[in-house]
Amino acid sequence: MKKRALVTGGAGFIGSHLVKRLVAEGAEVVVIDDLSMGDASKVDSGAQLIALDVRSLEASRLIKDFKPDVVFHLAAQINLRRSLQQPLEDASINILGSINVMQSLLESAEDISKVKFVFSSTGGAIYGDVDILPTPETVEPNPLSPYGVAKFSVEKYLYYYHMVHGLPYVALRYSNVYGPGQSTKGEAGVVAIFLEKMLAGETPVINGDGTQTRDFVFVEDVVDANIKAACSDAVGVFNIGTGRESSVLDIFRLLKQYVGKDFPEVHGPAIPGELQRSCLDYGKAKDVLGWEPRVDLEEGLEITAQAFAEEHK
Repeated sequence: MKKRALVTGGAGFIGSHLVKRLVAEGAEVVVIDDLSMGDASKVDSGAQLIALDVRSLEASRLIKDFKPDVVFHLAAQINLRRSLQQPLEDASINILGSINVMQSLLESAEDISKVKFVFSSTGGAIYGDVDILPTPETVEPNPLSPYGVAKFSVEKYLYYYHMVHGLPYVALRYSNVYGPGQSTKGEAGVVAIFLEKMLAGETPVINGDGTQTRDFVFVEDVVDANIKAACSDAVGVFNIGTGRESSVLDIFRLLKQYVGKDFPEVHGPAIPGELQRSCLDYGKAKDVLGWEPRVDLEEGLEITAQAFAEEHK
């Protein structure tokens, strides 16, 4: 993939994995990240990292100067609970920051139709509580958090920029992404939280009864989806998941096995408003993008547990 690639949020969990892949494939990569949650040490040395807020005039100028062929937009306020407490801040970062990137592209690209915009959206937080599982893209989104509303809003802005200005885009609605290098700062995934506790010899607390389900997708599969989206002529919204529901108890029991220690099942109060079930139908991504998950849950969790164990040595 020998292109000029801009990765916003490229010092984050998914972004740093994507940057590594892009550099390995020969792309010229520039990363914009304000490092509020990202880790500069995780950014591949073959990429140029510039610490900027995506809402800033400086970020706009950088985009106009760099003139990327493809933009992978991952920079976001990702904490759903924080969005409930601070919806204005969430909207400022997630909506206004995204518009700043789109508008900067529009104002600087010689031919906007030749620039591809790949947006990291969300699955469960956009669809809300639904009866159809696995959930296809045809289900009407009814987000129940400012975070989900913001992600859905950016998808609609992308549709506008495509229809009115000709910007090709793909919005990838991720299920629950996990894998090596996932941070436990902010609102981390349950896999990272459980592993950090277990490797420290502490017993994780399971929220509620643990029967709530999620669709866990391995980070390298998500990176592959981004690459396929960037190289495709397709435009629109695509689910990126596995179509498999796994409960929090399933995750807890598998991780115990891979860590090699026994922990009692300790339960805490359920989180108010938490989705009980979430699972995505990835059939459209398979048919149109040629993408499907390659790493099953058991293999991915074992790889992740080994990576976390190495970091904790």
